[in-house]
Amino acid sequence: MHKLVFVVLMLIVWWTLHAIQVDEELALSVVHEGKRAVDRAAHAAAQQIDEAKLEAGVPAIDRDKAIASAALYLKENLRLEADLSPSEDGYLREPVEVKVLDIVDETQAFPYRYRNDEYDYEVTFRRPGVVLIAHIVYPRVFAALPPIEWELKGAAELVY
Repeated sequence: MHKLVFVVLMLIVWWTLHAIQVDEELALSVVHEGKRAVDRAAHAAAQQIDEAKLEAGVPAIDRDKAIASAALYLKENLRLEADLSPSEDGYLREPVEVKVLDIVDETQAFPYRYRNDEYDYEVTFRRPGVVLIAHIVYPRVFAALPPIEWELKGAAELVY
C-alpha cells in the first residue's frame, strides 16, 4: 500500500514539474514574440517621414503618423484589438500597455544619448528615432507559476 501512495505522490510531483516546464517554455515564446513586435513597431514608427520638412532638407519623423504606425504594428503582430486589448484569436489575455513612446526629433544634436531612468534604458541615436517601451503580461497556462510581466524595449532610427 505504501508503494502505491508513493507512486501516486511521485506522479503528482512529476506532473507539477512538467506543467511548470511547459509554462516556462510558453512564456519564453511569448516574450520573444512580444520583443519582435515591439522592435517592428518602433522601426515602423521611425520610418514615418515628415515630407514637408524633408522637402526643406531636414530629415524628421511625423509624430502623428509614427504613433499610429506603432499602434498598428503592435496590434497586428500581437493579434490585438485597435485599443491594444486582447482579441478573441490572440494568445494574450491582458491589454498591452505602451509605457513610453518617445520620438527623438531633429531638434536634438546628434549623436544623441537617450536615457530613461525609470525603465533603465539607454540608447544612442545618430539621427532622429523612436523609443518604444511596452508592458506585456504573460497569460499563464497553469497556476503553478507566479504572474510573469515584462517591460519590452525597442528603438529605431529614421532611415532616409
